[in-house]
Amino acid sequence: MSWASSSKGAALKDPSGLFNSSLDGNARRAIDIHEGDKVDEAALKDLIRAAVALNLKGKSTPKPRRARTKRAD
Repeated sequence: MSWASSSKGAALKDPSGLFNSSLDGNARRAIDIHEGDKVDEAALKDLIRAAVALNLKGKSTPKPRRARTKRAD
C-alpha cells in the first residue's frame, strides 16, 4: 500500500520519518507500507491528523442560506 501526499502535504513536518526519503521533494512525498512492515501507528495517526488540519485550514465556513419566502397560492 502506498500513501501519497499532495503538494500541500509535502509541507507537513515528518519527525518520525514515515515519508520515503527518496521522494523528499517539494511537490510530493509518499509512504510505502508493505505486508509485514511494522508501522508506527501513533506517528501515522499524527501525520494524518496534521494533513486533515492543513486541508481544512483556510477553508471558509459555508455561507448561510437565504430565508425562503412563502409563495401565495
